[in-house]
Amino acid sequence: MPDDPPTFDEVYAVHFGDLTVQLYAYFGDRQEAQDVVQEAFCRAYSRWKTLSRYDDPVAWIRRVAWNLAVSRWRRTRTAMNFLRKQRRVEAQLDGPGPDRVALVAALATLPPTHRRAVVLRHLADLSIAEIADREGVAEGTVKSWLHRGRAALAAELGADSTEVHGG
Repeated sequence: MPDDPPTFDEVYAVHFGDLTVQLYAYFGDRQEAQDVVQEAFCRAYSRWKTLSRYDDPVAWIRRVAWNLAVSRWRRTRTAMNFLRKQRRVEAQLDGPGPDRVALVAALATLPPTHRRAVVLRHLADLSIAEIADREGVAEGTVKSWLHRGRAALAAELGADSTEVHGG
């Protein structure tokens, strides 16, 4: 029926990304933007019987997300003002070393599938079978991604391939 209100799932699928982009432009932080949009959708879900009959239920969700964003921004500003007034007693930690910076830069050059496979295998310690299951591909595909990712990392880092392959 054309007069049926949209389902929550339909509205979420169509508008979550757009609202996140809008809030990302405001926050400058993708994770914060996703958090406030997700919270707005959670609040909408509990009221969906009523909201779904609105002329524009997305406007309500957008307003809630923006209100949440402004509240977070104000809390952050207040906390930062407080922290600026405090004495610095914390030890200053060094930033990442050159090896870590080089590794992160080299990983960024890999195709996303290869990068995920390398990170999941070598940093998250997942098995090839676990990665294959998580990515929804055959184990042979994961092995190929790992081989290609390691080879590209070795070339990018100027390392001997046995160093990157782990022996």
